[in-house]
Amino acid sequence: MTLQGKHILVGISGGIAAYKIPELIRLLQKEGAEVRVTTTENALQFVTELTLRTLTGALVYSDVFAAVNQHATEHISLPDWADLMVIAPATANILGKMAHGIADDALTTTFAAMLKPVVIAPAMNDKMYINPATQDAMHLLSSQQHITMLDCATGYLACGSEGKGRMQEIDVIAEAVISALTPKTLLGKKVMITSGPTQEKLDPVRFISNFSTGKQGRALAKEAARRGAEVTLISGSMSAQEMYETCMQTFPQMDIAILAAAVADFTPEEVAPEKIKKQPGQTEMILRLRKTPDIAASLGKIKRQDQTLIGFALETENEEFNALRKLEQKNLDMIVLNSLKDKGAGFGYDTNKVTFLTRDGHKKSLPLMSKEETASEIINCLS
Repeated sequence: MTLQGKHILVGISGGIAAYKIPELIRLLQKEGAEVRVTTTENALQFVTELTLRTLTGALVYSDVFAAVNQHATEHISLPDWADLMVIAPATANILGKMAHGIADDALTTTFAAMLKPVVIAPAMNDKMYINPATQDAMHLLSSQQHITMLDCATGYLACGSEGKGRMQEIDVIAEAVISALTPKTLLGKKVMITSGPTQEKLDPVRFISNFSTGKQGRALAKEAARRGAEVTLISGSMSAQEMYETCMQTFPQMDIAILAAAVADFTPEEVAPEKIKKQPGQTEMILRLRKTPDIAASLGKIKRQDQTLIGFALETENEEFNALRKLEQKNLDMIVLNSLKDKGAGFGYDTNKVTFLTRDGHKKSLPLMSKEETASEIINCLS
């Protein structure tokens, strides 16, 4: 999901992290959102009103009684306009006010009238963060169903100390905004996703692998999490055997499994204990390979009626025939077919072009689109 057509209200309070908010505004706009801004008076000590007005193309609401406000009750009209409000940075002061219903400036009066989704990104000194009053305010706010409370990050702080109190990075805040606006169609579901290539060791320094980058699997994991699922992503530097063992152990607890990993079909029969050296006069090297466990087929054998199993098929010939055979032989509910013949699809690209084939005979072909959009379409099939 992008933010195309969404109205996002950005609230800025008076913390040094306010200087980062123009970047957040740009990122939200890049995702398709229309952005407006409300601030406390102190926030404008860190980021100028001219900057915010230039970026958004709209007046900044910073003074309840300003003559330039578009409406006499701007703190009501802005929540009516917005689909979501994000407050970043949220200082300890503003958290305390919002938690206890104090509405004495443009930002807090707007928040008090905002009953739609709200994302809050706190930022403060590490000592202020651990203050019981601050913790109580964060807990009270996060207990409200429409509020997503991000925790502070750990790192170097503007005061010179190091600890917990940094505002989360801009991309983390933007992801929380997208997630808050995404329908929770998988809420309560447990989803297992495999991703990326396997690595089959030859010796302590070499392995056999493939060109998979794991982009599609990571996009699926992100989209499933946005939809409210509890996601287990199985990826990284592991062999086919290790991935098989992890999947077999994890799958029984899952509602859904999506097998997007490019798993090696064969692995070296023996792994050399030391680095393999080329010998004087040697012109070739012969490797003996053995078959790896078939993860999809193994999961298909133990799949329960209440579980959904989705596989992937990357083919170079007889694409649909081979994909349908895998679907049947491995007891999959759906298979996602893509072909290396399609430009911009497959390994390494940010885009993909796929066809869905289901056990009940349905077929759906999608045009070339981003892997994030492809992930959304796949997750839609689960809804």
